[in-house]
Amino acid sequence: MIFIAVKFTARPEYADSWLEHTAEFTRATRAEDGNLFFDWSRSVEDPNQYVLLEGFRDGDAGAAHVGSDHFKAGLETMSGLIASVPEIINTEIPGGSWGPMGELSPQD
Repeated sequence: MIFIAVKFTARPEYADSWLEHTAEFTRATRAEDGNLFFDWSRSVEDPNQYVLLEGFRDGDAGAAHVGSDHFKAGLETMSGLIASVPEIINTEIPGGSWGPMGELSPQD
């Protein structure tokens, strides 16, 4: 699986509407055949920062994503919304989905 984590810092005037502006990009990416997950979270420490966690089946699926029209359109949209260059972690890991956390489970 290709695992990607990206931190985006939005310009303050776009922080509250970030998810609206990226909704089409999100929808199109989640519909890709090789996409496993594409999930946004907002920082609890910096209200202008969003973290995107992405998973793709393999390198070919990742390449298809980067080559898609909606990826190019998403970058163009986000370039007008960001305050700084995003930070990224991009790595290939074994497995193909989320697994259970062995150290924690609900109390009865």
